[in-house]
Amino acid sequence: MAESTAVSASPGSGAAGSGKMRFSKMHGAGNDFVVLDLRGGLAPPDADNCRRLADRHFGVGCDQILTIEDPLSAGAVASYRIWNADGSTSQQCGNGARCIAAWLVRDGAAARGADADGGFFVDSPAGRHAVQPLGGDAYRIGMGRPEFEPARIPLLGYAARQDQYVLDIHDTVFGFGAVSMGNPHAVIEVDDVDAAPVESIGPLLQSSAAFPESANIGFAQVLAPDRIKLRVYERGSGETLACGSGACAAAAVLMQRGRIGRDVRVQLPGGELRIVWPDDESALSMSGPTAFVFEGEWNR
Repeated sequence: MAESTAVSASPGSGAAGSGKMRFSKMHGAGNDFVVLDLRGGLAPPDADNCRRLADRHFGVGCDQILTIEDPLSAGAVASYRIWNADGSTSQQCGNGARCIAAWLVRDGAAARGADADGGFFVDSPAGRHAVQPLGGDAYRIGMGRPEFEPARIPLLGYAARQDQYVLDIHDTVFGFGAVSMGNPHAVIEVDDVDAAPVESIGPLLQSSAAFPESANIGFAQVLAPDRIKLRVYERGSGETLACGSGACAAAAVLMQRGRIGRDVRVQLPGGELRIVWPDDESALSMSGPTAFVFEGEWNR
C-alpha cells in the first residue's frame, strides 16, 4: 500500500473514509506541518502514524503534525495538539499556532468567535492564546510569560534561576540560558550562528540528564539591538528552518541579559519573526507569516 498520496481534497476536512485522513500541508517561515481536522471527537493518529506522516521519503513530510480539535475553554474557537516527527508530543509550537490560526480563518470558525478587530482565542497544550490577524498571511500570537525558574522549565541540578547555566558533558563545558515557553529551551549565544555546531551540540544537550523532558536547543547571534539570527535543534524533529517558541525563548533570554531591546526581529533559515515583550510582567507576542502548500489524503 502506498504510504501517502496527494490528491484533491476539500479544505477543512478531517477523516476521509475508511483508512484515510484528509490533511492540509502548511508552513510558517519554513517550519512545516501536516494539519488534521479532528473536531467532533475524531481519533488522533498514533505515534507510529505520526512518524509515517512526517517521513519525507515515504510519507507527506513535516516537522510536526498538528490536530485541530474542539475548544477546551469558554470563548475559544478551537484547540490544537502537537506531535513531533518522531511521534512524541509537544506542549507548544509558535509557528504551528499561527498556521492553526490561518486554517481556522480559512475554515470560517475564527469568524464565529472573533471580536470587532478579528481577534480570537485558541487553546493549546500550554494554555490559551490570543490571536490577531495582521493582514495577508501574517498573524500575531500571544505566547504568555516566559518561565525562568529551573523547576518550571524543567532543568535539574540548579536550585535557583541563573543568567547562565554551566554543564560539563563528556569533558566539554557548555554555557547556556534556559527558559520555558510552555516547552523547555536552552539558548546558547554564539559569535557566528552559521558556523555553530548545531548538529553535534544540539542532541548532546538534549540528552543531558539536566533536561528530564529534553529541550529545544537554540543558537543565537546578536546582530543589532533589534535583530538576532537563530538556528534551533528541536526535540523530536532535529534542526528545523524555523522554531517559533525557540525564537521567543532566545529573545526572552537575551532581553533579560540586556543584550537586545524588547522589540526584536529574529532571522531564521526559513524566514523572519517579530518578538515583542514589553516588560517582565507582560505576555510575550510573536508575529510572522503562514502559508498553505497543498491539500491531500493520507492512506493510513
